[in-house]
Amino acid sequence: MRRALRREIAGTIGLLADERDFRAMRCYGSFAFDDYATYWKAVEELLTARTSRGIYTVVALFDPQEYADFCTDAGLDPDTPSSRTRFTADVAVTGPALPYEGQPLSELVPALIDEAVRQATWEYASTALARFGDCASCGEDIGRAALVRASDLLSRILDTARPGRQHLVCSIRVAAAPAPLASALHADTGTDGTTSLEETEVLEFTTVLALGLAAQSPGGLVMRTTTPNTADQVYGWQLHGGSLESLTAGEVFDAYCTDVDSGAPIPPEPAVDYCAAPDLGREYPEPGHPH
Repeated sequence: MRRALRREIAGTIGLLADERDFRAMRCYGSFAFDDYATYWKAVEELLTARTSRGIYTVVALFDPQEYADFCTDAGLDPDTPSSRTRFTADVAVTGPALPYEGQPLSELVPALIDEAVRQATWEYASTALARFGDCASCGEDIGRAALVRASDLLSRILDTARPGRQHLVCSIRVAAAPAPLASALHADTGTDGTTSLEETEVLEFTTVLALGLAAQSPGGLVMRTTTPNTADQVYGWQLHGGSLESLTAGEVFDAYCTDVDSGAPIPPEPAVDYCAAPDLGREYPEPGHPH
């Protein structure tokens, strides 16, 4: 009976994603591993064994510095397995975590890192939007107004899409951010015009776009539509002065067929049409009201 009950209990494993994090944890005497390769193999074997018994397991990124801060704030001794367990349980709720579905760790770790970047991007954009406060001219909340505009623009963009699978990417450069911010969104548009979206992706995407609008940051938004037996269609818009301006087919071609780091040309992808973006309409805010 106890064995049957154990199969009903989900579990979380905190994973040290690289050797640097592993070395940081070796300062604790209660941490059992001396070799990163041995640790990696043990984690993979444990995950495989749990999956073979039908036990659902979530893998969370274990950050040593965040762990030390967590223990300090909670008044815990960091050199105990129970403290690591409590931190792992907390990260599973608040931090980047993904279900283990039998994939190798070499595939799971990059996905976890992408999840961490996605979450950090949304948190940064949300905080930055909130700091705009109210408009000195009209008293309206600038961040909230930018979110409304971003949501409206996304609706208009998706209305331009032909039936198929859409992949949208919005990237912006905010002066205070340590690196460009980017967010991706996937959508499925049916032949009847209905569009299926993932709510969390929509929230994250519109938050990044809203920050670009409110901060009048340079950036852009591109959309790629994939339809069976048809060439993929790619077009996009440039963020300029707090609004989205349509790119020409040539500008889209240059963006996709130029190496970002070297500036060297890249051969165009086969079966891809680089198109002029539809005009989204004039939606510039009034002078003195950038929101």
